[in-house]
Amino acid sequence: MEIPFAPSERSTVGIEWELALVDADSGDLRQVAQTVLDAVAPTAGGDHATIKQELLLNTVEIVTGVCRTIAEAGADLQRSQATLRAVTDPLRVELMCAGTHPFARWTNQKVTDKQRYATLIDRTQWWGRQMLIYGVHVHVGIESRAKVLPILKAVLAHYPQLQALSASSPFWGGRDTAYASNRALMFQQLPTAGLPFQFDEWAHFEAYAADMLHTGVIDDISEIRWDLRPSPRLGTLEMRICDGASNLTEVLALAALTQCLVEHFSSMYDAGEPLPRLQPWFVQENKWRSARYGMDAIIITNARGDEELVSDAVERLLVDLAPTAERLGCAAELEGVRTILHKGASYQRQRAVARRNGGELLPVVEALVAEMRAGRPL
Repeated sequence: MEIPFAPSERSTVGIEWELALVDADSGDLRQVAQTVLDAVAPTAGGDHATIKQELLLNTVEIVTGVCRTIAEAGADLQRSQATLRAVTDPLRVELMCAGTHPFARWTNQKVTDKQRYATLIDRTQWWGRQMLIYGVHVHVGIESRAKVLPILKAVLAHYPQLQALSASSPFWGGRDTAYASNRALMFQQLPTAGLPFQFDEWAHFEAYAADMLHTGVIDDISEIRWDLRPSPRLGTLEMRICDGASNLTEVLALAALTQCLVEHFSSMYDAGEPLPRLQPWFVQENKWRSARYGMDAIIITNARGDEELVSDAVERLLVDLAPTAERLGCAAELEGVRTILHKGASYQRQRAVARRNGGELLPVVEALVAEMRAGRPL
């Protein structure tokens, strides 16, 4: 089976941001996605070009075009938010994002009436119905298929930095899970989700996809739901590691970090320099540690098994990526990573709000809604 890799301009970027629709009064989820999508569609029943349906009727996804800079992508997201708010504000619906809703019950959520979602739920049952989760996905263009898998493996070595910085799902069904990212460990329960295989050759990826299609595990290669995956039709590497972000500043910071990592490793590849790679068992351990402990995780930083506090690793990484950020024009957005380091990741801010309010979680939703409107961490 041959899987072509579409031509793509190097280090272009696209962002997908999943947003929850919450009731302005109760803070609970509202099942109004189809109403919203119909209202923003250019024709009845159609989809707006940048606002998409998702698995559950409490969710919409806003998607940028192919952008050359993170700032351009940010402008796209702002336009889509404004389009949404023109519809949601009169409905007394707020936009909110975190890896999970702090207290909503998965049993109350309705699935979008679409065959691909019905097939997913029919197969995955209890685990599929529990996918009450939200994420940020970042696509970065890669101009050569030969680079895709080496860069994928190099970015995997920095998985815990992306996971810890974005961790925003400490609560599930009204309870504190003691994890920074409960979403990370829930999502991997789906077939073909979780960490990717570290293939050395594109032909190995093609053989894997052919096996999955032949045995009926997937019907389309888009159903390979890895945390980091090639997107052959778009000519990108798609980063799906991050929990949902509550505000535009953090979305753009995470996107800038992703864009810089891919471009940095692309430049190393061009120069004939060896790209970093961690053993799969180290990558797996790093995922668990960053999901459990977030910014307090001690992560494995190289193939020798050396370890470091994730926040220190992030600081070093920002120094290493500074020249790349300048070249890509995203230095200002990448600086947002330091804002996360200073103000705390979302899971830390959420827990602080809950503590100040005696464990009540409605104020946590209200804080997330306020951050979405402010466009920055509060």
